[in-house]
Amino acid sequence: MPFVGTGFDTGLHIFAAVVLIATVAAAAIGFWKFHEVPIHQAHKNSHQQLTLITTLTWIGFIWHWVWVLAVIVAFVDAEKAIAKVRDIWKSEGNESC
Repeated sequence: MPFVGTGFDTGLHIFAAVVLIATVAAAAIGFWKFHEVPIHQAHKNSHQQLTLITTLTWIGFIWHWVWVLAVIVAFVDAEKAIAKVRDIWKSEGNESC
């Protein structure tokens, strides 16, 4: 077997360990940044439910479906959505008369 028991073999092991640690660190940082998207969106829009979104995001690290709720709350403007539903409801009521 070439390179076994040589300094080059040790260097390759060290290089492999560094690549492994860097890959795991990059994946963890990427996951963290992706997970923080709802909080950044809420800050950007000065969302009224910032505390709720932050809490849901942190709970989402354990239960991932809760993170989906944080994304929905952060990206959907509830007042506009309710007004839109109200307008649709009223327009459907007027058409049936």
